[in-house]
Amino acid sequence: MNPDIAATALAAAREAADAAAEVIRHYWRRGVDVEMKADATPVTIADREAEQAIRKILQAALPQASIYGEEFGLEGERGGLLWLVDPLDGTKSFVRRTPFFSTQIALMDGDELALGVSSAPIYGETMWASAGNGAWLDGARVQVAATSAFAEASLSIGNVKTLTADARWEALGALIRDSNRIRGYGDFCHYHLLARGALDLVIESDVNILDIAALAVIVREAGGVFTDLDGAAPTLDTRSVLAGTGAIHAQALQRLRR
Repeated sequence: MNPDIAATALAAAREAADAAAEVIRHYWRRGVDVEMKADATPVTIADREAEQAIRKILQAALPQASIYGEEFGLEGERGGLLWLVDPLDGTKSFVRRTPFFSTQIALMDGDELALGVSSAPIYGETMWASAGNGAWLDGARVQVAATSAFAEASLSIGNVKTLTADARWEALGALIRDSNRIRGYGDFCHYHLLARGALDLVIESDVNILDIAALAVIVREAGGVFTDLDGAAPTLDTRSVLAGTGAIHAQALQRLRR
């Protein structure tokens, strides 16, 4: 991607995330009614208004790019430059008054994820990254840990319910037994912790690309490895995640493939 376009896009994504944060904080303070979508997941006015605010900024900054958002679908064509937007990832947490939700904005250039912003306005963290320029937390550069021994590794698992139905469930149990400790931070949180060196491996299922695209860029630029459970790079069809330090990811992938 042209460096000038990349810089413009990253600035726009950060601005859009800030605009979404204002919407989210407003409705966090006053409360919202909850509707159920066709897939039985909740949606609120905060989700919709946050995405509208994001789209307005992204379209003005990069009119040649298409936008695929959680609430309003695809505007434009897939391929080329494509924004991937989840305005409020973790709506269930939002409506239950827990701070583990975020705004996720990523830009895909063809088949490659070029940049990402992950903003958690109530939790109080914003991370961003662009290809070749490192990963950043509130203005400070971050790096994954140097952990290489599985016995010293800290793991976090998301969407355990769907993982129980996976053929790799027994292998996952063995990973847990052999690790130093296991947690289930979930959503954006365990990826932020991984990128800044506080975790060593994240295992997750039942995700979609809008949930994890920005986080994939952030983890990679922090020096980590981010794939699905089969070791494939993220695509628009990705449904699972295996992310970690290089050494711990490699060991986990080998064991999960058995």
